[in-house]
Amino acid sequence: MRDKLVEKLIKGEEKRQREGLELIPSENYVSEDVLRANGSVFTNKYSEGYPGRRYYGGQEFTDAIERLAIERVCKLFKCKFANVQSHSGAPANLAVYAALLAPGDTVLGMDLSHGGHLTHGHPMTLPAKIYKFVTYKMKNPETGEIDYEELRRVAIEKKPKIILAGFSAYSRTLDYKKFVEIAREVGAITMADMAHIAGLIAAGALRNPFDDGFDIITSTTHKTLRGPRGGIILTRENEEIAKKIDKSIFPGIQGGPHMHIIAAKAVAFGEAMTPKFKQYAKQVLKNAKAMAEVFKKNKIRMIGGGTDNHLILADVFGSLGVTGKEAQTVLDEVGMTLNMNAIAGDTRKPLDPSGIRFGTPAITTRGFKEKECAKVAELMIQVLKNKDDKKLKEKVHKEIKALAKKFPIPKRFV
Repeated sequence: MRDKLVEKLIKGEEKRQREGLELIPSENYVSEDVLRANGSVFTNKYSEGYPGRRYYGGQEFTDAIERLAIERVCKLFKCKFANVQSHSGAPANLAVYAALLAPGDTVLGMDLSHGGHLTHGHPMTLPAKIYKFVTYKMKNPETGEIDYEELRRVAIEKKPKIILAGFSAYSRTLDYKKFVEIAREVGAITMADMAHIAGLIAAGALRNPFDDGFDIITSTTHKTLRGPRGGIILTRENEEIAKKIDKSIFPGIQGGPHMHIIAAKAVAFGEAMTPKFKQYAKQVLKNAKAMAEVFKKNKIRMIGGGTDNHLILADVFGSLGVTGKEAQTVLDEVGMTLNMNAIAGDTRKPLDPSGIRFGTPAITTRGFKEKECAKVAELMIQVLKNKDDKKLKEKVHKEIKALAKKFPIPKRFV
């Protein structure tokens, strides 16, 4: 690279990823094949419109790659229609709202403090300025059980046009059938934001909301899907809804799609169809349970009491007297990257909350099994209990580097 400053920064990030452990549950590593597609000549091409209906010429190969991505993702998730042009998960959610709602219409989604996402109704976001959001919560943060009776009561009272299942920091399993039953009772459309667990669903390791009658799934294509940064919108079988979503993406909220990203999505969807990916997804779940077991043995409170998926949300302030921000900082110092996170009923501020959120997608990609993940959890707790012990932190940092060296980031997955 001729731009030496940029090259230096890229190499610095490569070194950080190589020598440390990524525990942020929304992060992962992609294969060299995905990287190659991501940096391909498709980045040079404008392709406004959809396959066979473009506004520019020279679309022979862009049409073919987008059709391939659509075909593969529909097969993965057992649906009839897909839009693969969304630039990420937040625009995907916004596009669904814009397609199916009028300004002032109501959406019922999970409360942010109980595990939901910003795009599910946080007042600072654009959707919340256009639509009305009402929320449901966990009935019991110690078990993670959703209060479905309250969800039904709110749905009957508020008459939402969309009932939204999905989360950003929730570690248990949602009862999709109950969502569908309540939605049918009030005449609502069901939408599942599966950004975090899409790869686990595609691999059959977690239940597919479409199997229980959901209408729409939105997702990112990174996280557990191990693809490029991007989004998808899937429609189970309603062609009218699918057409509205396509119009909402283009020309509604986006112009030209990023064809290099769509090419990389196609590669990732192909990788997700393999037996090795199914094994990977199952191991992600096993590894998360192994880490949760260590936290449980050390009497560190976990919201939901454990995990059914790839992530854990731990109350480190209540259990150890360490704030989420302190925990994030001190663990970063020893080569373990995770994120601070608010918890249900948190009395602390969002930029220094009580909790931390971590997970196993990235370290599982590196080949970690239950033994190694339990060891990582033990090291995390050692550091958090002794956050001012410089010698201990130096020792742990060496151990993390050794683990990272033993399990290098793979270049190919299939």
